[in-house]
Amino acid sequence: MKLGIEGRQALVCGASMGLGFGCAQALAAEGVNVTLVARRAELLEQAAAEIRRASGAAVTAVACDITTVEGRALALAACPQPDILINNAGGPPPGDFRDWQRSDWIAALDANMLTPIELIKATVDGMIGRGFGRIVNITSSAVKAPIDILGLSNGARSGLTGFVAGVARKTVQHNVTINNLLPGPFDTARLNSTIAAGAKAAGKTEDEMREARRLQNPARRFGTVEEFGAMCAFLCSAHAGYLTGQNILLDGGAYPGTF
Repeated sequence: MKLGIEGRQALVCGASMGLGFGCAQALAAEGVNVTLVARRAELLEQAAAEIRRASGAAVTAVACDITTVEGRALALAACPQPDILINNAGGPPPGDFRDWQRSDWIAALDANMLTPIELIKATVDGMIGRGFGRIVNITSSAVKAPIDILGLSNGARSGLTGFVAGVARKTVQHNVTINNLLPGPFDTARLNSTIAAGAKAAGKTEDEMREARRLQNPARRFGTVEEFGAMCAFLCSAHAGYLTGQNILLDGGAYPGTF
């Protein structure tokens, strides 16, 4: 299937590795010009070079902290009129809510709720004016089924979800959609850190915890960044203009509910 987005401009956050990289890779393969944003310059340049080699697409790398005003200004200067925005920031650390201070909550809200909202605010009117826009927020399966040690993430990402539910119904008439992708266990550095925290709490080795997590999933495996990126690219396609305000769960069937 041709996705109909060749030549579009995309701003992809958290794109040096993991799920953000998978999204950037899939978009570039469709002929989208991508601007990659992440904090670590060396990793980001490596990711940009890999995507250029594989796709031949125009790739710009901007090393900055997207959770800051200055970082967002740098990203938007490099990609001032994105047709596609992929919001993605590293999740806050796991732990026990009794140990978190107000500053921990503020940091989680800044990264996983307020930064995506600021980027939507900065780009959505331009998308409306051009008659095309696709915004995808990478959130978490914890929005559907909260994970006890990820309370900071549960709270911040649920706040973003509530915001998107309202604004996505206002933009779709202009062919601008906003959706959330909810990853379950994907084989990324984030999964490794969660497994490490869970193993420590349970008094198990990380290998034992990883194998237990794998076997708990109905798919009997973890997801790959390539299949996550493919789903993201479809949501950004010309064919997805009737899909908005949705929380799309990619978890290998782990969520047990009907709805």
